[in-house]
Amino acid sequence: MKKVILAVLLGLILTIYVSHFSESVQADLAHNLVRFHVIANSDSAEDQALKLRVRNRVIHDTEHLFDASENIGQTKVIIEKNIPRIETIAKDELKKWGREDQVKVSLGTYPFPTKQYGDVILPAGHYQALQVVIGEGRGANWWCVLFPPLCFVDATQGVLPESSKQHLKSILTEEEYEMITTANTEGEIPVVIKFKLVEWWQNSKIKVQTAFNGMDKASEN
Repeated sequence: MKKVILAVLLGLILTIYVSHFSESVQADLAHNLVRFHVIANSDSAEDQALKLRVRNRVIHDTEHLFDASENIGQTKVIIEKNIPRIETIAKDELKKWGREDQVKVSLGTYPFPTKQYGDVILPAGHYQALQVVIGEGRGANWWCVLFPPLCFVDATQGVLPESSKQHLKSILTEEEYEMITTANTEGEIPVVIKFKLVEWWQNSKIKVQTAFNGMDKASEN
């Protein structure tokens, strides 16, 4: 019986530690990052293609707005001031392809899965984001990082420019920066373990929240 109680206590202590560590890391990351989130109308080939066209157009037409931004506060102010403009840009791009879908643009906090940008990996969790929802918003999503401006660099080769990583390094703690830049490196086992703890805990939270949201919607019907 004592062994069972001890095992339960150890499990509880471990859960508390993982929870505290995960929440601390994810909160710091979320506090220092603004992401860009585009949600397609549906998963049809046409809607997914339109999602990417809207993404490209918004990034192309707003890149200059964020050139002078030096911190997350300035970036959020720029977003809030330009929400109507971003909505107009997205709608204009849709019209070019013969579509009249509604577009909803907002700045808020939303759940994100684990995502890799070049050689940087961000754990799952809730992040501040500029969100563009096309039509019904029931299709697959696309994400990037608006601040620091990782949306405006080419990560297709698997490595971010050193300037982008230095920008990340300047706004994160040494441990946080090390975690997201070496999470996929087998030689850094302690870092990988820490990253996996954050990833597992945040993914679990998102799944539980999604389940409860589904239950709430079902009870309303």
